[in-house]
Amino acid sequence: MFNLVLFGPPGSGKGTQSEKLIEKYGLIHLSTGDLLRKEMKAGTPLGNEAKSLIEKGQLVPDEVVVGMISSALDANPDAKGFLFDGFPRTIAQAEALDKLLTLKKTAIHAVLFLMVNEEELINRLVGRAKTSGRLDDADPEIQRNRQAVYKNETLPVAGYYQNQDKVSRVEGEGTIDEIFDRICSNIDPLLEA
Repeated sequence: MFNLVLFGPPGSGKGTQSEKLIEKYGLIHLSTGDLLRKEMKAGTPLGNEAKSLIEKGQLVPDEVVVGMISSALDANPDAKGFLFDGFPRTIAQAEALDKLLTLKKTAIHAVLFLMVNEEELINRLVGRAKTSGRLDDADPEIQRNRQAVYKNETLPVAGYYQNQDKVSRVEGEGTIDEIFDRICSNIDPLLEA
């Protein structure tokens, strides 16, 4: 089993690249954002709570997210591996994920860090609002708040995995295919080892 974290700030292209990675490598996509949006669309209590937090640029509680991931792992016992997109977002989540994966006799094998400058990120996100229907993306101030939350709470996760020698930095600007080729050039040697 090969488990990969696609890491980067909001708007760095994780969702776009995830689709291509899933197709090429046969991984199961675990996007906490997709799982939460599904809950919000269904109008569940969890979804309503998550919607309120997300609209303010805040994060959903760890225990909820880890529980969703555990269920997804259990639901796919024959998976070739998992692609974690948008998770972990904090060191506490990374530690919880490592513990969960250890219990399931696996681990994170690589963390690919998409590097994109902040103005490009905000432009991408505000532009995405016009086509995605994600109203939370339309407000540049919400986007700036998300970038600040990312820097304070999520960016340290890269250091956590760097200490485990699992991080590869990938230039996240260019065409979708150029970025994908850069990502694959980091994954292929790991699968051949």
